[in-house]
Amino acid sequence: MTILSIRTVGDPVLRSECEPITVFDRELAKLIDDMLDTMYDVEGVGLAGPQIGISKQIFTFGGIDDREGYIINPVLETGTEPQEGGEGCLSVPGMKSDTPRMNWARVRGVDKTGKPLVLEGEGLFARMLQHETDHLHGKLFIDRLIGEDRKRVMRAIRAADYNKVAAQTSAERAMRVGGSFGTSLGSFSA
Repeated sequence: MTILSIRTVGDPVLRSECEPITVFDRELAKLIDDMLDTMYDVEGVGLAGPQIGISKQIFTFGGIDDREGYIINPVLETGTEPQEGGEGCLSVPGMKSDTPRMNWARVRGVDKTGKPLVLEGEGLFARMLQHETDHLHGKLFIDRLIGEDRKRVMRAIRAADYNKVAAQTSAERAMRVGGSFGTSLGSFSA
């Protein structure tokens, strides 16, 4: 088990368009295991490649509707019915806000062997699919906020207090980070 370091807002990898994964090997299988371990360690329900410094199209999920897994190279479709609900993000520690999303979503991608994989759901599962896919396109949930919610969150992020919160969260997480991050991901670029 390797716990990976999670990048926080301000890191350029979080704002980059991710590349598709084209190599399906043991390194990829280990990455998936490490991402799941990391996600559970920090009590998340999803974790995308850029959040651990890998600009590749992959995310893991767990703890929603007793479902756990991952998807590689996902392509998102959504319904048209909106849903209400709040979101937070491991890469934007301490910030939460109501975030506009659709109530139904599906992603089509592949598994760790390159076989087709489809995930779909409603409610919180649909929200997670949209949130994690956004990460793969350089978007954070804060980019989806509107009106006063957006102003409030952006003010908090710019404030000196937020820098302290992010630094403290990063320091706490760093104490649990495994040492093989730089070597175990040889086929992936950050």
